[in-house]
Amino acid sequence: MSADPTEHQAVSYETVTYETDGRVATVTLNRPEKLNAISMQLQAELIAALEEAEADPGIHVAVVQGAGRAFSAGYDITVGGTGGGGVTGDRDGLERIMRGWLRIWDLRLAVVAKVHGYCLAGGTQLATICDITFVSDDCRVGTPQLPLGAGYVGSAWTWLVGPKKAKEMFFPTGEMITGAEAADWGLFNRSVPAGDLDTAVADYVAKVARTPKEIIALQKQSANRIQEIQGFREAMLQSVEIDAIAHASKPVKAINAHIRENGLQDALRAFQAGEIP
Repeated sequence: MSADPTEHQAVSYETVTYETDGRVATVTLNRPEKLNAISMQLQAELIAALEEAEADPGIHVAVVQGAGRAFSAGYDITVGGTGGGGVTGDRDGLERIMRGWLRIWDLRLAVVAKVHGYCLAGGTQLATICDITFVSDDCRVGTPQLPLGAGYVGSAWTWLVGPKKAKEMFFPTGEMITGAEAADWGLFNRSVPAGDLDTAVADYVAKVARTPKEIIALQKQSANRIQEIQGFREAMLQSVEIDAIAHASKPVKAINAHIRENGLQDALRAFQAGEIP
């Protein structure tokens, strides 16, 4: 694909959109009616779009953003599980998802997340695996709103903000902080007023885009390699087994049964009322 500076190009996907402008690609999560909840299809198309940007020698940086009111409200739990049967199948499905996020970590271009509205649960996995994360001050950043697993989403939080803050957030269910707090904690890079978010990201990526793509890739590889020497990749992957065990527990099975029988909104109500699990 050519990346002529004067040209806008789009590739057709069902759950994301892909556009280029000069040396910058923008990938937009495009399920606004679902607050950009992450399905397996959305994750696959997001990664495919970013790989397209990586393969284009004219694209130096990619922006990931969400359409509508949210960056992402997390995983879409209304479309089934991880794609595997039984505990071992579930574990393998969770690993596929995690390795998908790690594919973004491995991309040989800069990936910048632009986070607004809501960034919850699995949405925080996406936001944190991007190289740089800008967030609006008023964004609601939080943990899963139902106790449907353990350790999987929290692994990135623990790595970035430390175990004390991660436990503070994940021991209760459904905790939220502001985007300003998330940046202050070190979960994200920078928080700006909501009205300034687009300009702040555009200004930053314009500076990144001037750097040769090969140099960006090497800078990223060096920074990531230092993290991996300290165990980053293993820390993310260890959460797969923990979450698979949680999925097989009686409380999580009870909540999932309630969702199947009564719907997600009633499950949220019932959990808050202490009726389940």
